[in-house]
Amino acid sequence: MIVDKIENLKIYKNIPDNVIEFLSKLDLSNIQMRKTVLSDNVYVNIEEYNTKLIDNAKFESHDKYIDIQLLLKGIEDIYYTSRTSLNVDIPYSENKDITFYSDSVNKYPSIRLDSSNFMMIFPHEAHAPQVAIDGKTQKVLKVVVKIKW
Repeated sequence: MIVDKIENLKIYKNIPDNVIEFLSKLDLSNIQMRKTVLSDNVYVNIEEYNTKLIDNAKFESHDKYIDIQLLLKGIEDIYYTSRTSLNVDIPYSENKDITFYSDSVNKYPSIRLDSSNFMMIFPHEAHAPQVAIDGKTQKVLKVVVKIKW
C-alpha cells in the first residue's frame, strides 16, 4: 500500500503516464460519473456516493488490479490489512475481480482520504473503503483507477 500526496503521483513507476495525464486534466465543473478505459490494462471509474457507517463497511480485495483511490470532494476513511488474516465471506468473483470478507473493520488501521492525497492498494491487501468520519455520512466524489497487475 502507498499513501501519498496527489502531486507525487508521477514519481511512482507503477502508475502509467496515461493515468497521470487523465487525472491532471479532470475538470470538477464538468465531471461525468462513468467508466473510462485508458488502455487494455487501465480503466478509471468516477463515482459519487454517500459514505457508510463503519458497521456497514466490508473488507474487499482484488486479484487482477491495483486500485488507486482519490477523492475529488469530501472525506472518507479506508481501513486496510493483509488479506491473508481475514475470513472470506463472499468468495472471489472472476467477473467482478473481488472477494469480500466477514471480519469487522473497526479493529484495523485506517487512512483518511481527502482531496489532497491518494491510496494505492495492491492485490495482496484488503481494504474497506467509503467509511464515514465520526459516524457522519456525507456525499463524496471519488476516482478509482484500476491498473492490471
